[in-house]
Amino acid sequence: MGRTGLGIVTAQRRQERPVGQIHVYDGLGKGKSQAALGVVLRSIGLGINTGKQNRVLLLRFLKGPGRVYDEDGAIEALEQAFPHLIDQVRTGRAEFFGPEEITAYDRLEAERGWHIAKGAILSELYSVIVLDEINPVLDLGLLPVAEVVEVLAEKPESLEIIATGRAAPKELIDIADLHSEMRPHHHPTAEQYGITGIEIYTGAGKGKSTSALGKALQAIGRGIRLDLSHRVLILQWLKGGSGYTEDAAIQALQHSYPNLVDHQRCGRDAIVWWKERQELDYVEAERGWEIAQAAILSGLYKTIILDELNPTVDLELLPQDPIIQTLLRKPQHTEVIITGRCRQLPRYFDLASVHSEMVNHKHYAERGVDLKRGVDY
Repeated sequence: MGRTGLGIVTAQRRQERPVGQIHVYDGLGKGKSQAALGVVLRSIGLGINTGKQNRVLLLRFLKGPGRVYDEDGAIEALEQAFPHLIDQVRTGRAEFFGPEEITAYDRLEAERGWHIAKGAILSELYSVIVLDEINPVLDLGLLPVAEVVEVLAEKPESLEIIATGRAAPKELIDIADLHSEMRPHHHPTAEQYGITGIEIYTGAGKGKSTSALGKALQAIGRGIRLDLSHRVLILQWLKGGSGYTEDAAIQALQHSYPNLVDHQRCGRDAIVWWKERQELDYVEAERGWEIAQAAILSGLYKTIILDELNPTVDLELLPQDPIIQTLLRKPQHTEVIITGRCRQLPRYFDLASVHSEMVNHKHYAERGVDLKRGVDY
């Protein structure tokens, strides 16, 4: 019997790798920095759950003080919840600039950031180092590509390095163990009717659920900054059982922000194959949708994450029409984030104001490298 499906393997069944990898997220679509923050959240959550101290450095190029960025609130939420585990450094000026506008200050700031990065890599103090927007720094010629590639290639064995931003140079991609491109798609229906607040992350590349976790952090951070209650619901399909390290991360957030984060899960503790769907799969999918529909229409949440809804619909465990009608009726201030790969694009994709396809160009799993708790799952 042929097996086709888009289910999720429970984390507790995986082997895991001790060796850290080099991740590159680039492309014109949204979700690059969000995905990096999602990995950070998973890593911290795993450390809390296992009693380890997984320290993280967020080194942000081209993002100097004086300008507000989408991920600022997310980082503030992390810093407030886990102040002893997060270090953040920002370099660069606050304005956008092109190759013809480069100044001596821009080069000095890029060099300052790179000196910090080299010291952090050699220190072995960190489990994860995020080099946010280093890709355009290299593309602009603000740092020597050969030197950066050489240092990253000789990193400590267990260290995870995440490089983000548009236009990653070929030399960096060549040494990367994972390369995921965020490719944007535009939907005229959403633009024509002014539909906002619906974001979809799909595709075969890495970064879908991790981008959603980054969005959850953004909502919490905005609430902290504005002294508002920006509640978040994370609803996951096809993830029954136990052992997912994002659960530990979510639990850590719930401990720090007990009134802001709600988490629900549905599905069997098994992969759902197309030809082996069971009655319980339909029941669990519908149970999850009833929770989601009530939450979306209630207006009680700032951000609602419908994790793995796409493969659930692709497996025909849920009909599309109720989803479309509910999304059309959502309160304007409510953000809905939908994730998961699918073979046939559901019709509700036409309602997306943001649609990023994670395109897989390279993944260490394809070379037989085991996945790692707190980073991959």
